[in-house]
Amino acid sequence: MPVPTRLLESLEKVNGFDRNSFIKLHNSGEQVTSIRLNPFKPVTATSEWVAEQVKWCPYGRYLLERPSFTLDPLFHAGAYYVQEASSMFLWHVLQETVQKQASCKVLDLCAAPGGKSTLLASYFTEGLLVANEVIKSRASILVENLTKWGADQVIVTNNDPSHFQSLPGYFDVIVVDAPCSGSGLFRKDPAAIGEWSEDNVQLCSQRQQRILADVLPALKENGVLIYATCSYSPEEDESIADWLIAEMDMESIPVAVPASWGIVETRSPARDALGFRFYPDKIKGEGFFMSVFRKKSGSASPRLKEQVLTLPSKQELAQIHHFIPVPDTYTLFKQLDVARAIKTEWFPALQQLAKHLYIKKAGIATGTVKGKDVIPSHELAMSLLTLDGFSSVELTKEQSLQYLRRKEITVEAPNGWCLVRFEGLPMGWIKVLPNRINNYYPAEWRVLKE
Repeated sequence: MPVPTRLLESLEKVNGFDRNSFIKLHNSGEQVTSIRLNPFKPVTATSEWVAEQVKWCPYGRYLLERPSFTLDPLFHAGAYYVQEASSMFLWHVLQETVQKQASCKVLDLCAAPGGKSTLLASYFTEGLLVANEVIKSRASILVENLTKWGADQVIVTNNDPSHFQSLPGYFDVIVVDAPCSGSGLFRKDPAAIGEWSEDNVQLCSQRQQRILADVLPALKENGVLIYATCSYSPEEDESIADWLIAEMDMESIPVAVPASWGIVETRSPARDALGFRFYPDKIKGEGFFMSVFRKKSGSASPRLKEQVLTLPSKQELAQIHHFIPVPDTYTLFKQLDVARAIKTEWFPALQQLAKHLYIKKAGIATGTVKGKDVIPSHELAMSLLTLDGFSSVELTKEQSLQYLRRKEITVEAPNGWCLVRFEGLPMGWIKVLPNRINNYYPAEWRVLKE
């Protein structure tokens, strides 16, 4: 389908827009595939695909061709995330505007499926990340992708943006990659062209304002807001920047960007707010917009009530610590029957958030005590915790795919719980018994593709 004429006409006066080049690119059929490597799960096997580094993110890589990610065990092990290159610009923006304070609290408000959340988890290694998704089914996908990434300083919530008003002045950084009309993804998803309309642009602009107005009370004074869309329409980009300054007491933050990158710098018409536009005929990536703001004023964060969380009994603690080497810098708590671990410094924050939000996942699920046994969690296998105390076995690619399909595998390993690995990275658990091997890969995540 051709790019809508009304969209092209609306962009004629927008900085950096070149109609002929834009149309030619969209008619070319050319596609760009990129991934972002997990700095804490390094591998070399992806090097055969890699063409070059993404200029604005040290872990971003363009691929020579698009492989079947579903059939790559390294993808399921969390070695990388398949992310559109333009959206990795978040890394550069963070480097330019936000220091990595150990006490930093960060909210990714519209987080599913997890591209920006996994990037934030890699950047704020000592901070606390709250990754929120309002749609329940998408929140489950977010949990899966963050589990594979392995970071333990993450809390996944399933809440409406308005719910965060109960946490005034709480967050140092809020990222809002807002729902939008999606014109920046026309090349990647041609079906989105048929769904585009001027009316939808206006509806999205209104929705974006509601989302921002709902969540901004939770940003502390001098806190940083990073706003992004995958839309070209000024109503969803520069006009929102003007609205943030005029109505929400925000100020634009400068970000230095090398001209050689091909990213177009824009200024909002009324308030001169700095923004960045990504045109696929000028950069190697899809259409994207990002702008950065500082909150000029705000009330001090009050003392928040805390939810009393269930803790393991002394006997359960003894069993877990005997079985799993949980460092003493972590606090164990229970969610249903599962013992979870979070760094002790973030446990009070977890109690505060649990009082005001619906939490899908917090920290790392370590295992479940059943009688005299402990069943280790898949999250534990995917985590960055040291698991040297467990036996492990290296699988071939075909064995790995059999494991990921939750089928029987045959390996030589001592009886008991055993980590299965591919290219050195854990993929999950098996339990070796005298006459069989039980596959403990999560049933809901199993690979169905042959």
